[in-house]
Amino acid sequence: MESTVEALSAAYDEFVAAAAAALEAKEQSGGQKTPVTDAALEVFKQRWELFRVACDQAEEFVESMKQRIGSECLVDEATGAAPSKAGRPATAPGIPPISAVRLEQMSKAVRWLVIELQHGSGAGAAAAAAAHPHASAPFDARFSEDAGQ
Repeated sequence: MESTVEALSAAYDEFVAAAAAALEAKEQSGGQKTPVTDAALEVFKQRWELFRVACDQAEEFVESMKQRIGSECLVDEATGAAPSKAGRPATAPGIPPISAVRLEQMSKAVRWLVIELQHGSGAGAAAAAAAHPHASAPFDARFSEDAGQ
């Protein structure tokens, strides 16, 4: 994370310096187009692109961290590892927590089905299960929607 912040900060500093140099070159030329102003504008454009790339990378990092935190929270909630809030149990009453392994198996199965649907294979769940046997563990009888499958 630190390297991402440092890269973004450095790209921003270079972008601001290039903007200042471009404005200074324009002022010194009296607003006329000269090779010096053209060069300063080209450097400005390059620094702008580098800054945008650094922003995109920082945004990707933030999104990946959000997904990771969300996944960890989901696992904690599903396995009963989440701390209970005042007056509220960590899991809903009557619903036993599931194992992290089972949750991961179900998650993989759903992901493979989504991939199959996105690719428009039309092969359906059976083909997805056959193609990816590691993702299709036996269904958990504790859940009524799994029992019929």
